[in-house]
Amino acid sequence: MKIQGRMFIWLAVFILAMAIVYGVWSKEPVGTTALFLSFGLSMMIGYYLAFTARRVDAGAQDNKDADVADDAGELGFFSPHSWQPLFLAVGASFAFLGVVFGWWLMYFSAPIIMISIFGWVFEYYRGENRTQ
Repeated sequence: MKIQGRMFIWLAVFILAMAIVYGVWSKEPVGTTALFLSFGLSMMIGYYLAFTARRVDAGAQDNKDADVADDAGELGFFSPHSWQPLFLAVGASFAFLGVVFGWWLMYFSAPIIMISIFGWVFEYYRGENRTQ
């Protein structure tokens, strides 16, 4: 993760330099804004990866002498199935369609989005997965 964090931070520095050069030469606000937002996104990802790399053990990707087999095994917990992202996507689709057809669709999309987020956050706190 250290290497990926450094890559994103250096990418952010490059994008910042290009945003400044582009903004000065073109005086075009939309592209300049997009480049500055890309800089911010790259910095967030780079900082997250660098911060997380300090908290977890070094992986095989951080060792120059590692083999592919060194990274085999369990990598973490991933939800085997969940319907909540599908319902969240349906709610978000209705919300974006509300911009096209009318804001009245927000009355239908907001409850779907809220219930889906609530269900996704708390899906392991009910039924057989509930902790005592």
